[in-house]
Amino acid sequence: MEELVAELGAAFLCADLGVTQALRPDHASYIANWLTVLKADKKAIFTAASKAQQAANYLTSLVGERP
Repeated sequence: MEELVAELGAAFLCADLGVTQALRPDHASYIANWLTVLKADKKAIFTAASKAQQAANYLTSLVGERP
């Protein structure tokens, strides 16, 4: 679950900072592995997203105000 939190947190921060990433060929298989976890636990995405948002908020707070 920690890896999913990290992936979501990175996505949240990239979106907030306007950073875009090029898709890699292995993204689809990587995400397919997480689909198995998410299908088994219907609350996993909400738990992971909540923790990722908390982490992103914390990291954003460390840099202070942005222009």
